[in-house]
Amino acid sequence: MRVWVFLYGSYINPKVLAEVNLSLRNVQVASLSGYALTITPRANLVEEDGASVYGVVATATHEELDRLYRHAQEVLGQLYRPQAVLVRSQDGQFRPALAYLCADLSGELPDGDYVRSILEPAREYGFPTWYLRHVESFAPPGFC
Repeated sequence: MRVWVFLYGSYINPKVLAEVNLSLRNVQVASLSGYALTITPRANLVEEDGASVYGVVATATHEELDRLYRHAQEVLGQLYRPQAVLVRSQDGQFRPALAYLCADLSGELPDGDYVRSILEPAREYGFPTWYLRHVESFAPPGFC
């Protein structure tokens, strides 16, 4: 059984998803209102009135999502839990989906490669310029 999931941060990057052998289906650019992106040192969502996050909505199986977020916990040390959300796809349709959020990130700055792993696909997907600048604002000093 496939479910809709909203992916953000480095999980919009096909190269990152390939590391855990995850191939998404029905991928569409989408936004999620009422949340803001933070990167400390990994991407996460925090509730914030008036904010919006860009990512992709796609279908995956529960097994694939378990594998993806188990990797986040075992390799990166971050425990992400599913949250039901309502995303808006680029064609204007609203869709219920799961988004995975982390309750406890360290607050450290991300490294430049991590920020780049988000920015490159975000540009390819055509995310708004203001959002690209927001992602770039988390980069360490001297980021190019």
